[in-house]
Amino acid sequence: MLKVTYFGTTALLFDDGTDQVLFDAHVTRPSLVRYLLGVKVGTDAALCDRLIAAHKIDRLRAIFISHTHHDHVMDAPYIANRCGATVYGSASAKNVALGGGVPEARTVVFEHGSRFDVGGYGIRILKSLHSKPTVLNNDLGVPITAPLKQPARLRDYREGGSYDFYVECGRMRVLIRPSFNYIEGQLDGLPADVLFLGVAGLSKADAATEARFFAETVERTGAKLVIPIHWDNFFAPLEQPVRGMPRLIERTDVVFHRLARYCAAHGVNCLIQHPLTSIELGGMNL
Repeated sequence: MLKVTYFGTTALLFDDGTDQVLFDAHVTRPSLVRYLLGVKVGTDAALCDRLIAAHKIDRLRAIFISHTHHDHVMDAPYIANRCGATVYGSASAKNVALGGGVPEARTVVFEHGSRFDVGGYGIRILKSLHSKPTVLNNDLGVPITAPLKQPARLRDYREGGSYDFYVECGRMRVLIRPSFNYIEGQLDGLPADVLFLGVAGLSKADAATEARFFAETVERTGAKLVIPIHWDNFFAPLEQPVRGMPRLIERTDVVFHRLARYCAAHGVNCLIQHPLTSIELGGMNL
């Protein structure tokens, strides 16, 4: 049985009953105003501690970082130190970890094609593409070149390169695709039972882009279940009732409609998992 807990944005905790692995780490969620004003902020340690206790994160072996914008990596150093976990990611992710006091011996720099066996998980690293740049994230490919210490401006968290994760756990195969983009043919030969699919940007895509995105993700993998991620408002406190992204940035209602319409037309199951909830994938009839 594979239990997956969603902490919003793209943060997913995998628990096979023996070992836990966290993919991305962002729960502090500073406000949009702080982002725009360049206010320096740091991890909310008390919140992290509450979530670690409430969700029994007591066997965390690793944290894998998809890219180093703040909403994917900000809380990785604190959680890694609190739980004794190793941080895996790009050279930029290593600099975020080092800036947060994670010992270098518990950092691993990966690249496309890297594979890691962590407990009962086999995790393959796939080069990916971030969604198209906007006013809020126009630093694609820019690395973090020195240890990044908190408090820091949220814009100091440069993208640093994006990656997907192909996870095998027992007979379950899961693909985590955090961003609304694709590399043509990248997922050939990588069948997945479950696809955690980043959908931030789907509402603004034209019909051709939408069709190609689904073809290069859902259809390439043959996923039986699609679970959208990166749809909730990561500028709003995690412990408050969940909200979609601000309408000026994204139309979450349109995102869900387009995804549901596609899945219904192609006979694919679709599930919307709310932040701070858990599901057991092994118990589902996919």
